[in-house]
Amino acid sequence: MSRFDLHLHSTASDGRLTPEELVARAAGLGMRVIALTDHDSVDGVAPALKAAAAFPRLRLIPGVEISTDLADGEAHVLGYFIDYTSDMLKAALEKFRHSRLGRGRGMVAKLAGLGIDIDWSRVQEIAGDGSIGRPHIALAMLEKGYISTFEEAFDKYIGHGGPAYVEREKMTPAEAVELVVKSGGLPVLAHPFTVGEPEPMIAALKKSGLVGIEAYYKEQTAEQTEAMLELAGRYGLIATGGSDYHGIDDSRDAMVGSVDVPREAADKLIALAEARSLKPAGP
Repeated sequence: MSRFDLHLHSTASDGRLTPEELVARAAGLGMRVIALTDHDSVDGVAPALKAAAAFPRLRLIPGVEISTDLADGEAHVLGYFIDYTSDMLKAALEKFRHSRLGRGRGMVAKLAGLGIDIDWSRVQEIAGDGSIGRPHIALAMLEKGYISTFEEAFDKYIGHGGPAYVEREKMTPAEAVELVVKSGGLPVLAHPFTVGEPEPMIAALKKSGLVGIEAYYKEQTAEQTEAMLELAGRYGLIATGGSDYHGIDDSRDAMVGSVDVPREAADKLIALAEARSLKPAGP
């Protein structure tokens, strides 16, 4: 198990554990550096940092994962060492959260038209205080027996291009990179193979301020990881990685620390943050 995980989600977006529970889980596993990267939300950062103060051997990096749209799918940008107190950042993310709410309602309505009747109130209950996302809708479908696996919801209904898919407020990957930079953070392209052919996007985003790519990821093959490491070297980018842990569906989810992320991934990210005098990591 790796002691470094730079991609984790909590109940501040669509994870199962609260920020405090996530920190405690990581500390109990002997993790050394983690990053909280909730979808379009920094609400969990402050409580996570407070919780991390009780574990001096654990370093917590404040982060966020921003969802962006492409013509044929989505691309996600991770922001590390962001100023999570920035009013500008909070306003931009709040806009996206409202868009997620409308998108969720739209998906529930489309599902009803397909004969899949789930209650919007139940989706809200599952989401709790977090930002409503597709995983919450998938769980509501699973509870009522409309699907047999969590993944089936995305494959058949609410994945991009599916019959119940609804688009949200749009932001381009370049705009997300620029938002992270303006928020005092380090932008990294998450799970690059979900964008099809990643190199053209990496080359373009490098010009906007991209500093890394998520080379170590749960759904990549060894060959894909090697390809990302080669691209990181070619473009002078940091090769980061993480489990993308949500905890929503343990049969599908990679566990905290389960992706083999080398220490140098965290070390290089921290060194760059310190060189740029960004907000320090850790409690």
